[in-house]
Amino acid sequence: MNYGQFLDMIPEAVLVAVLLIVFIFDFALYNKKGESKSLGILTMVLMAGQLGVCLFAQPAEAFGGMYYSSSAANVMKVILTLATLIVVIMSQEWIHKEDMRNKEGEYYMLLISTLLGMYMMVSSGNFLMFFLGLEMASIPLGCLVAIDKKSKMGAEAAAKFILMAMFSSGVMLYGLSLVYGSTGTLYFDDVAKALSTSQNTALNVMGLVCFFCGLGFKISLVPFHYWTADTYQGAPTNVTGYLSVASKGAAAFALIAILMKVFGPLVKEWQYMLDVVIVATITIGNLFALKQTDLKRFMAFSSISQAGYVMLAVLANNSLGVSALSYYILCYVVANLVVFAIISAVEEHNGGTTQMDSYNGFYKTNPKLSLLMTLALFSLAGIPPFAGMFSKFFGFMAAASTKDTWVYVVLFIALVNTVVSLFYYLLIVKAMYIKDSDNPLPYFKTHSCTKIALAVCTAGVLLCGVCSCIYEWINAASI
Repeated sequence: MNYGQFLDMIPEAVLVAVLLIVFIFDFALYNKKGESKSLGILTMVLMAGQLGVCLFAQPAEAFGGMYYSSSAANVMKVILTLATLIVVIMSQEWIHKEDMRNKEGEYYMLLISTLLGMYMMVSSGNFLMFFLGLEMASIPLGCLVAIDKKSKMGAEAAAKFILMAMFSSGVMLYGLSLVYGSTGTLYFDDVAKALSTSQNTALNVMGLVCFFCGLGFKISLVPFHYWTADTYQGAPTNVTGYLSVASKGAAAFALIAILMKVFGPLVKEWQYMLDVVIVATITIGNLFALKQTDLKRFMAFSSISQAGYVMLAVLANNSLGVSALSYYILCYVVANLVVFAIISAVEEHNGGTTQMDSYNGFYKTNPKLSLLMTLALFSLAGIPPFAGMFSKFFGFMAAASTKDTWVYVVLFIALVNTVVSLFYYLLIVKAMYIKDSDNPLPYFKTHSCTKIALAVCTAGVLLCGVCSCIYEWINAASI
């Protein structure tokens, strides 16, 4: 075995080094008060450096094709690293609370460990490598959900997440065993060749369905979404934000890559399956979001609906779909993290409540935060000229490129659902600007790190909608 091949995995190798540095400095900077002085700053600097490494990473292959990082995968690593960096920045106020400060090192290490697993997911060339990456991402996420040991809701949320992850992993492994039994290999390229000549169609389709069920859990697709609302509500808000963007983005990219590269010979089967799942996901997510009174549960069903829109790009089965999906994830990251950063800030100054009623009259006492929340919600709803409108447009265009009648029906239903989503996003805007409250949330000063995170994300919401160079960069990497 040539250990020099690890040097071909530059983003992963550097991220492991970052993890070790944070681990060592967590001990070195630890004091008697249970704090790790300057550890947050160090982690932010290291993650900013990691972002630069991913920006300049080149396509690479190692270990006989088990690891394969394409230009499109490197773009997704940039997006995932950016999401992690923003979450680290916006978590500073929360992680330095008296009851959380002694867990700061563990929090950063779990975030980085999860990111490493996501790197392996999007850069795998073998189902074994992919599954290891999936578990490396899922297990630390479960720990993050339960990081606040005093929270009963957090413990319940983590239990539901881990149990559902366990069952979905079992179903996926069963599907992969069927694929291996039919093809005799786990390498993506070899499986694709075998499927193109295989006569075991029923066995292959069953393996495809089981594999899709396993990833459907990670993306929160209907009917694999039952864990989402309870986990989002019970987890710490910053963890919920990370779970809603990074985990979903990595799984969605892995899904489109594997469906195109491995299950291309079964494209008709999985496109029909996706048609049904997309319609159910968008519709059910929207309908349930209408009835929510807790903002975190509201954002959970919003994320389920958004997952359906992300899957529209998968239907394309071409490089245009990969570009549209990556761009959608980028726009979703910046818009969604604005919302969760504000929810976290309000939660810290409102006795820990996340009820939507708390935002009644919010504009009168905190106009700047209300404005930023409105911009982010407009982007999520797909209102021009914000980034979300263009991400939905490219997703619709990618799906329409198939020129399939059923896909056109799916697009029409998705378009109708866009109007429904606009209605429930405007409910929050209505609460902030129109509804009155006898006891409105008083003015509070936002933490400086939260301001930085909000500034970065809001700039992304605005620039991704008007700067064509961002989409061109993503598209060039996907060809």
